[in-house]
Amino acid sequence: MSIAPTTGSDEPATPSPSSPVNEPFYTPEGPALKRVMKSRHLFMITLAGVIGTGLFLGTGEVISSAGPGGTIVAYIVGGVLLYLTMVCLGEMSAVMPVSGSFQAHATKYIGPGTGFTIGWVYWISWASFIGLEFTAAGITMKFWFPDTPTWVWSAVFIAVLFLVNCFTARSFAETEYALAAIKVLAVGTFIVLGLLAIFGVIKMDGIEAPGLTNFTAHGGFFPVGFGAVFAAMMTVVYTFMGSEVMGVVAGETENPRKAIPKAVRTIVFRLVFLYLGSILILIALIPWEQLGLDESPFVTVFKAIGIPYAAGIMNFVILVAILSVGNTGLYMCTRILWSLAQEKAAPRVFGVTTKRGIPVWGLLFTLLFGLLSLMTEFVAADTVFVFLISVSGVGGALCWMTIALSQYRFRRQYVKNGGDVKDLPYAAPMFPLTPILVILMNGVVFVSMAFDATQRLSLILGLGCVPVFYAIYHWGIKPRIAARATADAKQ
Repeated sequence: MSIAPTTGSDEPATPSPSSPVNEPFYTPEGPALKRVMKSRHLFMITLAGVIGTGLFLGTGEVISSAGPGGTIVAYIVGGVLLYLTMVCLGEMSAVMPVSGSFQAHATKYIGPGTGFTIGWVYWISWASFIGLEFTAAGITMKFWFPDTPTWVWSAVFIAVLFLVNCFTARSFAETEYALAAIKVLAVGTFIVLGLLAIFGVIKMDGIEAPGLTNFTAHGGFFPVGFGAVFAAMMTVVYTFMGSEVMGVVAGETENPRKAIPKAVRTIVFRLVFLYLGSILILIALIPWEQLGLDESPFVTVFKAIGIPYAAGIMNFVILVAILSVGNTGLYMCTRILWSLAQEKAAPRVFGVTTKRGIPVWGLLFTLLFGLLSLMTEFVAADTVFVFLISVSGVGGALCWMTIALSQYRFRRQYVKNGGDVKDLPYAAPMFPLTPILVILMNGVVFVSMAFDATQRLSLILGLGCVPVFYAIYHWGIKPRIAARATADAKQ
């Protein structure tokens, strides 16, 4: 199944759903990426991509700003958006399971300019974030080693995650599987203990069992108004970003046409259960105005329940979440660069792999960019750093919109060419409503950002880079690809 872009037409091509996908991908340089992951890796890595510091730290900020009702509605809407996006990605990844994922899908079914733009925007958004994660990991270690400089631990974690990603895709998968298991266990334990505390089975530091009174006892269910839902939506959507790793991992997973439908049917509902379950517990146990960023709300609850060493336990879980995000970010960025290189939309060297199937030059470049982007916080905090963080905030939503548009274009072209939807390995339900809703809901998030003074600059800078990348493609990359194709034809 070819993923090479056309040099002119934006008309999508239609692959056969029955074409083989279990062999390695091959490039002119030789053997490339290999299908060495199992379905269990696909499942757990996708879970890990979403369960991160946004849950363990960010939920307190959302609850304190939106109140009980606003938070619950925002996460329900975010969960619906996550589901709609995942079924679109599931259909595309089952038909075209390549490591470029949504970037390669956009190239094929929307146009090479869009594939180039979303690939680089998404890469920048994740590569910029990686540097922050390494610093956060170093700061987290100060809980146990307060006299050790942050950069020492950051350097240690950089070396460890580089080696994990540099060895084989399977080593990345096994590491991420273990990190995901720790996070899921922590959330599951929190939900169980929280339920017992709500109804008085476990005593809370001299406090009577609150039951469900905290949902309305402090200013009502919507104490700051329903409009707070819109203000919280960007944070909620940002929290769910990372789920698209499923499409990237599909490119190196055995039997993706069987693994992906199974994953889509189970992952979203378990994620929503874990998130909503945790949020309901937090709201029930702690008055909403007492939650914030001073400490993890999970630590607040564990302390109240009387769990010994609660702060240390949750600090370890947060460290695991940070390293998991860094690990996944390195993996996704190297595969996006690899895909761009196959399309001649990135330097050729990023498409070169080791004998074990690792795009090592893309890995090194991603790591270097992440560290350099972190330095801009100190040397260009008001310019370059603000731009990079803005792209990080908007890039995920743009990615989801691109996934939906690719699926919409693919399905229409597939049916137009005589394809039967029943023959697809996985078909997103409620077409065409599903992709349309994804695009509209993300559009509402952007509009909400425009009316929020604290997020407006991020929106302007993040969306502003899109036409810049389109211009680079059409005036720089496209003529170069055409010239190379002409030269090859003459030889």
